[in-house]
Amino acid sequence: MSRTIIHLDLDAFFCSVEALLNPSLKDQVFAVGGRPNNRGVITSCSYAGRQYGIRSAMPTAKALALYPKLILVQGHHSLYAEYSKKVMTILYDTSPLVEQISIDEAFMDITDIHSNPRKVAEALQGRIAREVGLPCSIGVASNKLVAKIANDFGKSRNRSAKPPRAITIIEPGNEAEFLAPLKVQSLWGIGPKTAQKLQTLGIKTIGDLTKLSQDSLKQLFGKIGEEIFFRARGIDDSPIYLEHEIKSVSNEITLERDTVERDLLLNILRSLSDKVGQRLREAQLAGRTVHLKLRYSDFSTITRQQKLEQATDQDNEIYEIEIKILDKHWQQGRPIRLIGVGVSDLGKPYRQLKLWDQKDVETSQLLRAVDQLRSKYGQNIIQRGSKLRKR
Repeated sequence: MSRTIIHLDLDAFFCSVEALLNPSLKDQVFAVGGRPNNRGVITSCSYAGRQYGIRSAMPTAKALALYPKLILVQGHHSLYAEYSKKVMTILYDTSPLVEQISIDEAFMDITDIHSNPRKVAEALQGRIAREVGLPCSIGVASNKLVAKIANDFGKSRNRSAKPPRAITIIEPGNEAEFLAPLKVQSLWGIGPKTAQKLQTLGIKTIGDLTKLSQDSLKQLFGKIGEEIFFRARGIDDSPIYLEHEIKSVSNEITLERDTVERDLLLNILRSLSDKVGQRLREAQLAGRTVHLKLRYSDFSTITRQQKLEQATDQDNEIYEIEIKILDKHWQQGRPIRLIGVGVSDLGKPYRQLKLWDQKDVETSQLLRAVDQLRSKYGQNIIQRGSKLRKR
């Protein structure tokens, strides 16, 4: 029996939320992003801005060069998760088989919904617009691969300054025909290097790719070659994954200026450790491996880690380990451009009682109380004295 899979993607999600918060931004050339003098990049751009060639991940300075009147919005990242949750609630209300793959994107299996797929897609699109106020685009196909590509294809045909709100449906049996004229990079597993290698063989489209045998693709690319063989024909049996296992929790920051100041790095580590600890507690997880990521001014990057005797979700423990890793592996005097903190080997936050004294209990209770206050009143409601002293 053929499946019916929906791929839903919120159109310019961050910008769409910002336009809801500030209606004067509607139809304007604006973007969510960092400041141009601080190595800022564009996170999301309105469709009006895309008319001028502005794209996400573009340096803000370049975006302003393309359109000097570009309106820059700092963004309300804490609110984006709330709007995402509202949309996902609507999806779960439609089908229990939902796989959220990012803050603004999800797959949904509607095989057991005995209704015309287009009507289901239109109903979803309309409900999200009415109840949440956000535009979205939808791809429908017999599997996740083709549904995702169909949605990307439908959105790419939009040439207007308004969100595409596209619905693209590929009927069962038409998968290979739909994919044939598309570039090989459209397929999962084919990045720039693989595409370049295929181009040297005269293979530019997915249709060209189907001319290669399974053995040939396996010889060229190993095990992934077998998967490419089937994907090129629109064959994908991957299921809807109802839960994603969180493998690590991390936060990183690119500095406004490269620095060799240890005190500044420690302050940043303190802030990042607090954020990682809070996220661990929110997810009811703790980790046994602490990571430090450093990127130097020449863009060379190192990641170092240290194992713990028992898992932690506590800010101070993470911070203290990060200091040890920094002092051991940082080449002092070498300017740092980016610094990141992470925790992995995750599991439930159980601690051995014989090692968990009253002070640990009190610290845990205090952290959870602070988490609740920040969740209710914002991150800045409680700050460390070290931060306030430096103002």
